[in-house]
Amino acid sequence: MASFSIRELTREFGVTSRTIRHYEDIGLLTPERRGQTRVYSAADRTRLKLILRGKRFGLSLEESRQIIQMYDPAAGNRAQLERLLERLREQRESLLARRRDLDAMLEELDAAESACLAALAGQPKAARGTTATRTTRRTTR
Repeated sequence: MASFSIRELTREFGVTSRTIRHYEDIGLLTPERRGQTRVYSAADRTRLKLILRGKRFGLSLEESRQIIQMYDPAAGNRAQLERLLERLREQRESLLARRRDLDAMLEELDAAESACLAALAGQPKAARGTTATRTTRRTTR
């Protein structure tokens, strides 16, 4: 039976031992103990892989826990896969909405930048450096 040390898992998945211990503390991983040493099973390794994938997909640890706990090979994992698919679709919609917002912000930034460049192009060179000073003096009188 394959087993893994915490060091092996940290290297393989690029996470800290603190992260792995946190997942253990909240019950997501359940390593065996050999004295003071934690020994992780192949199932723990797979759960860690799924937890980290869920994080990349934007799932909370609790959502990952629920989906992982739905694992039922006797039923073909249908419920688990349907729930995961539902969350992936929700996350995709959220990301697409954020992309639309970012695209709109970028367009506004481009327009503002163009307006600033056009305003600078219309000013004499000597006056460019003093515009802010003149504006400030005008508004404070």
